[in-house]
Amino acid sequence: MSSPASATRRRPARKRAEPGGPTVAVTAAATPVGALVTERLVARLGAGVGRVIAVDARRGSTSGAIWRIGATDSPEVAELLRGADVVVLLAPADDLEQALRTPQDRRRELAVRSAQAVVTAAAAVGATALVAVTSAMVLGARVDNPVPLPDDAPVVAVPDAGVVGDLVEVERVLARVPRVHPGLSVSVLRPAALVGPGVDTVISRHFEAPRLLVLRGAETVWQFCHVEDLAEAVAVAVVQGLTGPLTVGAPGVLSQGEIEHLSGIRRVELSEALAFSTAERLHRVGVLPAPASDLAYVVRPWAVSAGRLLDAGWAPMYDNQTCLGVLLEQVRGHHAVASRRLDRKDAAFGAAGAAVALVGTAAIVRRRRRRDGGS
Repeated sequence: MSSPASATRRRPARKRAEPGGPTVAVTAAATPVGALVTERLVARLGAGVGRVIAVDARRGSTSGAIWRIGATDSPEVAELLRGADVVVLLAPADDLEQALRTPQDRRRELAVRSAQAVVTAAAAVGATALVAVTSAMVLGARVDNPVPLPDDAPVVAVPDAGVVGDLVEVERVLARVPRVHPGLSVSVLRPAALVGPGVDTVISRHFEAPRLLVLRGAETVWQFCHVEDLAEAVAVAVVQGLTGPLTVGAPGVLSQGEIEHLSGIRRVELSEALAFSTAERLHRVGVLPAPASDLAYVVRPWAVSAGRLLDAGWAPMYDNQTCLGVLLEQVRGHHAVASRRLDRKDAAFGAAGAAVALVGTAAIVRRRRRRDGGS
């Protein structure tokens, strides 16, 4: 699938502007990422931003913004976005716990409906720019991926039943904007593996396991993006009027060996065929909540360049080593095998660790069934 927006670097002239800059509306403003984005935009009031409208189903704690409370997945969102010149649509994959609590069909429907409603409402209220956040995961994790992937890399991720599939569907909505709403420019920020307060992903849970999975004969590289740096990237895109695809990540990468040395977590090596086939079987019977395709993101490269943002003056505060430290601190006390969280007693059975679980996970399930009186 092609990129959802052209590589044009500046958006068309706006119809109106507040003193000091445009009025910017942020959806999902009460979420951890949304709160940071709102704060960064408020910090630019009078210096690139005129007003900030914070939109969510509940009021957040950020001061300096105009709060409007309501749902973003219905046509009524247009009233919440009234007066916006720029609309920020946040759809990052940063809350796996919530995603796993929602049935897949319902979760996909909500993601797509919200994106469609916000896009339509942005055009209806006369906004001239849409700044969206998804994830670099939509670019796919492949053995032959260049390191790093460029900003304009195509969206080639598998449209599976997991969170990545949700993001691919959101990207399809964004890809139609230039044709359906030609007066609305689009920029799409795609961050690397997110770390920071409130972040829960398949990547962070990978580091909750007793071992790190490595495919026999192949190793990956690792890149992270702190949520504060992502928020700053959104602010830069808004103020400088950047359009088109924008990747976001800490400069450079860490090797698998560096990850193991810095984390102190040892590896477990499996063949690619065994790892993916076992993950698929365990997902099919309900042992692992995430689809087998998610395994690719912890064993294959998907690092990004962040080239256009760096050229625009974006300067990340967190390097990859610091991000890893933040991630390890935030998962302290948690135990997981693949994306399935375990209690401390069960975690001892996850000797295979990491992303697949294999015999360790099967043993956990059998033990729980016996304990619960099942077959």
